[in-house]
Amino acid sequence: MEYFEQYVQQLTQSFEEINYVNFLLNLVITAVLAFLLSVFYVRLGNSANNRKKFGRIFVPLAMTTMLIIFIVKSSVALSLGLVGALSIVRFRAAIKEPEELTYLFLTIGLGLAAGADEIIIAVVAFAFITAILFVQNLIAGKRSVGGSDNMVLNISTSLKDLAGISELLSVHFSFVDLRRLDIGEGRTEASFSVAVNKVEDIIIVREELLKADPNMLISFVEQRNLAI
Repeated sequence: MEYFEQYVQQLTQSFEEINYVNFLLNLVITAVLAFLLSVFYVRLGNSANNRKKFGRIFVPLAMTTMLIIFIVKSSVALSLGLVGALSIVRFRAAIKEPEELTYLFLTIGLGLAAGADEIIIAVVAFAFITAILFVQNLIAGKRSVGGSDNMVLNISTSLKDLAGISELLSVHFSFVDLRRLDIGEGRTEASFSVAVNKVEDIIIVREELLKADPNMLISFVEQRNLAI
């Protein structure tokens, strides 16, 4: 009973030391930085997945990370409890492209810095890292295919001859690059970055793919800033 009272007293003292005004300010700044990062990712990202849907998690993820760190740093007992809780929780996320992982780490990093009350570091790091990403995007844009539309071809098929599909695409498109490949039970899903010179080529490719597999699901999605 005595140990329990000491534990409660320690928690109470820890919470009394929290500066709630500072906490609210850091929370707002974290939300703003995460929102700007999501806008940056949606407009300049190169992921073939739904960037708008993925970008929506940046703000709540950064704020949640900031909340956890802000609370935990005020109490050794809470930090030990967090370690115990995380040891029994298994995190799984379907991250299919390295770019998505990069932005997730950056979002979590913003939350960590703000939670540790290092908001200036968070702002400086955000500005510096996004500037580097912007420059990389400009350089990649200069190497993009000239005179052609950059698109992502998504297919879902029961065919296993992926090399044959790639060869077929290379005949009609000036640039073909396999960006994603998922192989499941009886189905193969793949995403190709392609450079389309004529709309007629899309129609021809679609017809030839359907000849090989009438049940194949095919979609073409515009992809800006596609680098080769």
